[in-house]
Amino acid sequence: MKRILILGAAGRDFHNFNVLFRNNPDYQVVAFTATQIPDIAGRRYPPELAGRLYPQGIPIFEEKDMESLVAEHKIDAVVFSYSDVSHQTLMHLASRAVAADVDFWLLGTAHTQIKSTVPVVSVCAVRTGCGKSPVSRLVAGELRRQGRKPVVIRHPMPYGDLAAQAVQRFATMEDLDLQQCTIEEREEYEPHIVKGTVVYAGVDYEKILRQAEKEADVILWDGGNNDTPFYVSDLEIVVVDPHRPGHELSYFPGEVNLRRADVIVINKVDTAEPHNIETVRQNIKLNNPKAVVFEMACRVSIPDPSLVKGKRVLVVEDGPTLTHGEMPYGAGVVAARQYGAAELVDPRPYAMGSIRGTYERYRHLTNLLPAMGYSAIQRHELEETIRRTPCDLVLVATPIDLARVIKLDKPNLRVTYEVEELTKPGLAETLAKFTHEHAPVPTGAGK
Repeated sequence: MKRILILGAAGRDFHNFNVLFRNNPDYQVVAFTATQIPDIAGRRYPPELAGRLYPQGIPIFEEKDMESLVAEHKIDAVVFSYSDVSHQTLMHLASRAVAADVDFWLLGTAHTQIKSTVPVVSVCAVRTGCGKSPVSRLVAGELRRQGRKPVVIRHPMPYGDLAAQAVQRFATMEDLDLQQCTIEEREEYEPHIVKGTVVYAGVDYEKILRQAEKEADVILWDGGNNDTPFYVSDLEIVVVDPHRPGHELSYFPGEVNLRRADVIVINKVDTAEPHNIETVRQNIKLNNPKAVVFEMACRVSIPDPSLVKGKRVLVVEDGPTLTHGEMPYGAGVVAARQYGAAELVDPRPYAMGSIRGTYERYRHLTNLLPAMGYSAIQRHELEETIRRTPCDLVLVATPIDLARVIKLDKPNLRVTYEVEELTKPGLAETLAKFTHEHAPVPTGAGK
């Protein structure tokens, strides 16, 4: 029996455990480690999910303690199981493991993907913040226009009670409140729900899939970070970002997505430099010449642009895009510049608690505020940071209506953003072909 330590971030790690290690007598998973997401370490993967071999569940520790965990628990192999890390960071972790005299494993898709009984379209990315979510919404809309009933299954974000979150279904805004979703969860679920698409998420993705199959004729896998799909996909769509040329080849597992993709969307070409777009084109051509490549614009809009002109603006951006996504700005900054803001206010001197800690960790962030909200305490700290920051206007560029979850005591406007296809024929035509090729089998066929 090999003794295993799984390096994770409360998502891919749990999935890898469920599909490969749970109830497998050849392995004993001694512990998980955690990074990227606050307040994960110190908990346990519960026995209700861990299975019969783990009646006490499995502890979760800090990743920084990897070497001491390896020594204390006589680990045989360290299994890397999270996403959006540079190749350099990944190999530093591998070097630490090998230096501690243990194997370092990366699991392939053959061991970690589940087969669906209905067709699967996956939308993934090469980095956090590529604009994958609006592309996913476009795909869902096109599938509906083709007369299909897509159900979205979202990459995991289990930040609460893991046992209670094993299988989650979201069909209404009330479901988000009932299941006490964080800001980060709402940002991914809410835009689908308001367009009438049912969303599943949780921890046990075999059970999630089997339940979703009962009400879907197409599964739309909506990926997180730059992770690979949890399900075998019949059409793999991958989004790349020309604002970060070269990242499609230097982050894991984003490069895996680039090389596997059937369709690659070069997003944000309306705001990227032409030479950076060309760099991305060439990287695709050299590393996945079989992929069909489409270009899209990511259009930002606000209800009344005249309210921005000449104002001192506090921009609130999507948190993960700015943190482990490493983007120095998002749609809010684009909108502020586009509509003539006089100044982007620096909120760092007014940051409270863990928000201040976010700036200390991610020093590339300056004149904007990441919408961190992984807990009630952190949401309060975000609210207080906004209250304390002197400005004329708050531009909220999160994918959700932030005013539903925190109190905004200043004039504020929402920035929305949607993708626009520039390549014709484009993704819409590809999806029309897909639905034709994967038409539902008529009742009674083959009998």
